[in-house]
Amino acid sequence: MWLLVLFDLPTETKKDLREYTQFRKRLIQDGFTMFQFSIYVRHCASMENAEVHKKRVKAILPEYGKVGIICITDKQFGNIELFYGTKSLPPNASGQQLELF
Repeated sequence: MWLLVLFDLPTETKKDLREYTQFRKRLIQDGFTMFQFSIYVRHCASMENAEVHKKRVKAILPEYGKVGIICITDKQFGNIELFYGTKSLPPNASGQQLELF
């Protein structure tokens, strides 16, 4: 079972930025890892375990912004199709890394 936390939080003021940073840090402390910039995931062994982590997320909700929590099965998570765009290298870059010493 996978728990996904999706969020869109304001970062205009110092206070907003601080709350955003604290929210992210607390998610990471609770075992979540970044899936995308505003999507964090955590594997849970059971539905009961997922409920515990849902409660923890609800306890740290920032004052402003939007936060969503989704619980999906391992099979559903395994069926996610990911697509990665290609970023071209600058004209001078050969893609090789220099080795010193």
